[in-house]
Amino acid sequence: MSSLDSRNVQTIGFILIPGFALMSYASATEPLRAANLLAGREIYRLQIFSSDGAAALSSSGVSVPAEPLPVRGAGLGTAFVCAGGLPRDWRYPGVLSCLRQLSREGVRIGGISGGPYLMAAAGLLGGRDFTIHWEHAAALLEAFPGLTPRQARFMIDGNRITCGGGIAPLDMMHVLIAERMGPDFARRVSDWYLHTEVNEPAAPQRASLAERYGVHHPGLLNVLERMEETIEMPLERAAMARIAGVTTRHLDRLFAAHLGTTFLDQYRRIRLQHAHRLLKQSPLSVSEIAVATGFSSLGHFSRMFRAVYGIAPREARRE
Repeated sequence: MSSLDSRNVQTIGFILIPGFALMSYASATEPLRAANLLAGREIYRLQIFSSDGAAALSSSGVSVPAEPLPVRGAGLGTAFVCAGGLPRDWRYPGVLSCLRQLSREGVRIGGISGGPYLMAAAGLLGGRDFTIHWEHAAALLEAFPGLTPRQARFMIDGNRITCGGGIAPLDMMHVLIAERMGPDFARRVSDWYLHTEVNEPAAPQRASLAERYGVHHPGLLNVLERMEETIEMPLERAAMARIAGVTTRHLDRLFAAHLGTTFLDQYRRIRLQHAHRLLKQSPLSVSEIAVATGFSSLGHFSRMFRAVYGIAPREARRE
């Protein structure tokens, strides 16, 4: 880091999509504010944008004042797009054009929470390592089958930065501030927010399988992991028993003893939860979602979905 780097003001833009998560936004912007305070001068300047220049409404109902999308020569060093809610509602061609233009100008492009979905839609993630909030990963995989997000808190791949959202931007900003101002200064910023445990980029977004399911049997955990990986083409019970290293009868006993359910019911529940996310977030038809979650027919899918959620798939989508 040169003294010139530390004196220059770096302008960072945030493009807010209606329904963005306030926590993600604050976790990304507050460290920059603290950096200015600790430096005793302005080293970061924030510019907030929305698709129409009006105040952007967060998912919690808080409005953030914004200005129209940046145009050529805006002077941004980095631009983040922040999105939350449902990907099927993120139809903002002006935002996609803006991201492409900024990229052509050499601006570093980032996405927070659902923001990487819009980066993908703008064609900016091909051949890149990237991540996205786990809730939006299924919709991204269906919409852009050539892209595969990593299960990471954040990723920096050259001039592309992606982050899962939530409080993960605190980790991301620690790295970006250290990149410019040095690790000691970044540590002071993190300490300002009592952020004493800075996670590595590849740290998981979600609790472990053992924590989520409340089980610790290694064979059963292997089966649960494989269930989550084979939603579209479910494996037979015998194949899963081999993965667990037990007989099929013993596998049934494991599910009953540790989860209070059966192998088939648990597998079906995992697939239906995935279907529920796709109904909310993706533009896929109900028939396509039935196929994507391993059901042999639309009728079978609809019956199973209603049995778990109490409504038909089409009703869930309308809600």
